[in-house]
Amino acid sequence: YRFNDLELGNIGPFPRLMDMGQYNDAYSAIKVAVALADAFGCGVNDLPLSMVLSWYEQKAVCILLTLLHLGIKNIKLGPTLPAFLSKNVLNYLVEHFAIASTTTPEADLAELLNKINKN
Repeated sequence: YRFNDLELGNIGPFPRLMDMGQYNDAYSAIKVAVALADAFGCGVNDLPLSMVLSWYEQKAVCILLTLLHLGIKNIKLGPTLPAFLSKNVLNYLVEHFAIASTTTPEADLAELLNKINKN
């Protein structure tokens, strides 16, 4: 929602950035990502997509576990990392799934746009 009022352009007929809703909408976001991967003949992690998971409620644990089970990488968590993650578990998630913490809206948006512009 932080970028909905910004004119960021399109990639073909699609907006450069799409807000897929709240964490309750993660299933729909996953379905869209899988359909795009199928359409382009690649894996979900090969697409120029980013997942930013807001960590406000315990329900987000289920979403994170689902994404990890599906092998989704490069997930950003925020506004803070979950307190229950030990240093060893966090290091594992960073190493194997490229989990990262959100920073500022400006820096996160710049990073997301940079990732998209590379593809």
